[in-house]
Parts: sequence; C-alpha cells; structure tokens
Amino acid sequence: MACAADSIVIGGKIFTESYILGEMAAQTIEASSHVPVTRKLGMGSTGILFEGLKSGAIDLYPDYTGTLAEAILKRPELKSLDEIRQALSDMGLTISGSLGFNDTYALAVKEEFAEKHGLRSIGDLIPIESEIRAAFSYEFMDRKDGYPGLIDSYHLGFSPQKINRMEHTLSFQAIEQNAVDLIDVYSTDAKIKKLNLRLLKDDHNYFPVYQAVWVARKSFVEKHPSEWQALLGLEGKISEQTMLDMNAQADIQKISFAKIAAQFLGAEAPAAHGWLHEVARRTKEHLWLVGVSLLFSVLVGIPLGVTAVRYHAAGQAILLSSAVVQTVPSLALLCFLIPVFGVGTKPALAALCLYSLLPVVLNTFTGIRAINPIHLENARAFGLNGRQVLFRVVLPLASPTLLAGIKTATIVSIGTATLAALVGAGGYGAPIVSGLSLNDVPTILTGAIPAALMALVAHGIFEVLGILLIPALYPLSRSFSCFTSTSVLGCNPSPNKLGDI
Repeated sequence: MACAADSIVIGGKIFTESYILGEMAAQTIEASSHVPVTRKLGMGSTGILFEGLKSGAIDLYPDYTGTLAEAILKRPELKSLDEIRQALSDMGLTISGSLGFNDTYALAVKEEFAEKHGLRSIGDLIPIESEIRAAFSYEFMDRKDGYPGLIDSYHLGFSPQKINRMEHTLSFQAIEQNAVDLIDVYSTDAKIKKLNLRLLKDDHNYFPVYQAVWVARKSFVEKHPSEWQALLGLEGKISEQTMLDMNAQADIQKISFAKIAAQFLGAEAPAAHGWLHEVARRTKEHLWLVGVSLLFSVLVGIPLGVTAVRYHAAGQAILLSSAVVQTVPSLALLCFLIPVFGVGTKPALAALCLYSLLPVVLNTFTGIRAINPIHLENARAFGLNGRQVLFRVVLPLASPTLLAGIKTATIVSIGTATLAALVGAGGYGAPIVSGLSLNDVPTILTGAIPAALMALVAHGIFEVLGILLIPALYPLSRSFSCFTSTSVLGCNPSPNKLGDI
C-alpha cells in the first residue's frame, strides 16, 4: 500500500475501454499536477479493483453505475448518480458525474445469422433457444444483472451444454470463427462494427443504465482536490460514438492506449519506450516475484519436509495443507489475499509462496523417506549427533530429489506469476493480459516468449547445479556406507525408522 501514499494510483479493468479511460485519467492528472501517477491498468474483475480501492492500494478507477449498483452495492433499485454516491459514501468512497456515455450490456449475433432466423430483439431468440450456441463472459454469467436475470426476464431456455464461459474478448474470436452464434457485448465495443454484428433490442429494458464514472476514495479527493477537479472536467465530454471510435482505434487500428487518450485530451502522447525497455522492465518484475517465492520455498519448504518425516501426525497435516493450497485456483487465491494485502506485489508474492511449497515439501519428504536406514545407523555408530546426521548424511543423500522439487517449484512459479498482472503486480502477465484484451498476438508474445525462455533458462541452471552439487554432496554421506560395508556393522541390518534425524 505504500505506493498509494507516494503517488496517485489509478486502476483499470481488463478490457479496452477501461485501459483507455484509465490512461485518460492518468494523463489528466499528470497535466494538472506534479504528483507522480502509478498505472495499474488491466487488473482483473470488478471485485479485485473494488477491494483494492477500499484497502487504499489504488486511489481511483473508471467504472459504471449499473456495475456499482448491481455487483458492488447489491442494490439494483439504485438508479440515480446521487443515490449511488450516497450509498458509496458509507464505504469512504465517492463517484464523479457521468463521463457522457452509457456502456450497457447487449446480446449480439452475426448479421447473416440474424437475417436467417429473423432476429431483431432478444425475445426473437425463444423459437430457436435450444439450438443457440452461446459464449458469455464470466462476469455476465455470474452477475444478477447478467445471465441469471436475463433468463428470468425473457423466460429463455438455452441448452446448458451449449453455453460456454470465456474471457470477454475471446468471445469475439469465437463468433468470428462461427464457433458460437450468440455473445454478450458492451454497447460501445468496437468489434461490433468490425465483425458486422447485430445488437438485439432489449424489449423488456432489462439491462440497467451503465453510465461511465470515476470511482475514488474520499481520502484521495480530500488530499488531492485539484487533481479530482481536473478529472471532473471530463464529465459529459465523452459521447457513446466518441468512445466507440476510441475503442476501434485500439482494437482495430492497434493504436496505443496512451496515444488515443492524448489525442482526445488534445495533448502530446507520452514518450513511448521501445519493446526492449518494456521486456527488461517486465523481466525485472517477474524475476522479483519468482525469486522471492523460490527463496521462501527453500527456507520454509525444506524444514517442513523434514518435520513431516520426523513427526507422522504433523507430517500428514503438513502434506495435506500444502496439497489443499495447490488445489485452490490461482485467481481465487489472489482474491482471498486482497483483503489482507491489498493489490499489487504483496498478494501476488503471498500466493506464489504458498503455491511453491508443495513441490519442495513433498520432494523433501519423499527424498528422505527413500534413504536406506542403514546409512543412519552407520552415521550414529560413528557418533554423529542428530544435526550432523541431518546435514552430513540425510540431506546430501536426498539432494537429487530435493533439487528436483525446487526446480519444479521455480518453473511452476514462472508460469503462475503471469497471473500477478491481474492484481497489478506487473511481470510478464501485463503484456499478456493487454494483448488478450486487444486480441493482439504480438503483444501477447511479448510476455509469453520471455516467460517461456525464463523457464528454459531456469531448467538449464538447475541441470548445471545438479551436475556440480550432487557429486560434491554425495561423498559426505556415502563415505559412511562405503566404509561400513565391510565393518562389523554389516551391510544389511534390519530396516529402521528414520525417526531421530
């Protein structure tokens, strides 16, 4: 949360329009103030951003009145800006007036499909509802003002087997490739025109009004009144057509968000850094995330693995707990951690550390359990104490399995860390998320290729470490078994529990 104290932190959701509005807010503040601005655009769902706002991890972000009333306040009866502002005031938050456009939900089909089946409105879907192949976004499927309420309002009976959940921008690709017939869209989506889609009329006026607004913490407004006034200067300035055109510039013409925002504001676009600078910055962020989680897995995972061997009951609890954490979906775990750590690097590091434990704990446990008890008996016969047995015999003999666990944890962390962008932690996930929102493969590859290369490099480093370290560690332990193989202790004593290591 320190970031919010040092600069103004602006968040944004993971779709084109939110990127543009977030960049617009950042440039507006930068033009009116000397306070530095931190951009955390392309974060995950509404819930993630709202938790970040309440915790103070971000200061403001663009949202919509319908979303605030339905998904956040759980009070769909709130319609006016004043009612929503008053309800948010109790949470220490406030909103601006409307920026000038309504970006509500809509259902869309291809023009040729609409002509074939005579579709003009949502109600016209009823005769063919069982045949419809649909792709709806995760938020649309879960929100009361989305799919559940739509079904009740229109008494639709879509076949559950033909309803697909997918990321919003990917649904456009699905309908373009004729993989689905029906998708949910935002009314200002640029791809509506590009893909020649027809918006079905909302006969029942089911979808609420979604006026775009700035949502901010009251403490931010009080601390930065001039910056807030600058943002209020954009009220009523963005029409639906203007917003659609700006979305089209990003989605279709592939113009940068920064340049689009600058053109609207009549300002000069911020100097763009080359792709090499961007990759270097993301590499630094990604290495930090992976490095901290790797250090944690070694410092905590190995002792836990040793404890699991020594104490049976506690060991089962440790292994079970590590396995349970591994089964929690990454995004869900990040959401659980936001109320504790806010958004940004802290929840991402906490999640990665937890995910990295199981491979190290399990491999430490397995490696030690696989050691022949004769080596422990021989070590004790030489008069070694428990600590010496652990560090001179047990861990060296278990080192191949243990090193494999650390390698697995590292490579898994490299992949999982790409999700950190959804909570504003950066890394290689940032260009991947941005590219997905634009359906821009080169941008996606800017993050995906370096992540894959980092995983390959990590694999190579651990292979070299295995070659260098394992032969160096083995003599510490093998000397006992080699020497005593002809001693009075014999070579094949009865198996013994590993107990006191």
